[in-house]
Amino acid sequence: MKSLKTLLYSAALTTVATTGLLFVNQSQASAATTYTVANGDTLSTIAQKFNGSTDLVNQIATTNNIADINMIFVGEQLTIDADQVATTPAPVVTQQVAAPVQTPAPVVQAQPAVQAAPVQQAPVVAQTTTTTSSSKEWIAQKESGGSYSARNGQLIGRYQLSASYLNGDYSAANQDRVADQYVTSRYGSWDAAKSFWLSNGWY
Repeated sequence: MKSLKTLLYSAALTTVATTGLLFVNQSQASAATTYTVANGDTLSTIAQKFNGSTDLVNQIATTNNIADINMIFVGEQLTIDADQVATTPAPVVTQQVAAPVQTPAPVVQAQPAVQAAPVQQAPVVAQTTTTTSSSKEWIAQKESGGSYSARNGQLIGRYQLSASYLNGDYSAANQDRVADQYVTSRYGSWDAAKSFWLSNGWY
């Protein structure tokens, strides 16, 4: 009787182990996610979508053989490793639940601030223009030494914008116009863009 119990116990363990391996293999098989780059995307914003932070920027670049993390193109398909995405939130389940609750609060507070900004800036237009102009010039010097004809691979001109942004028009006027649009849509102001550059070494 003891031998029979031993055999039944061993068979049960084998079944559990086999089922567990199949589950792990199925999970690993579906780990990779494909993401198509949209207009205005950067590796930082894509990492934010998947992980809530910029921690995955280098991992995404490595997985997709991206030599320059500042250079991705609309329509390009990137492979995002779900195992890497899951690494950060998995250990702290409580924080995952709390994050969505805390995230809307700053967004709600930020909207009144954005609406109030034009009212506060209106009396001090000269000061805002001076600061913005200073930050814009500072970035131009860092990116190209202030040269409208500077080239670095796909990056062109005074603000080192990609050819796709400039749409074939490399004139100084178009470079300034496109740079203003790019910074406004992404950071809100040249001052904010400068702050980002100081933290990351690019904007």
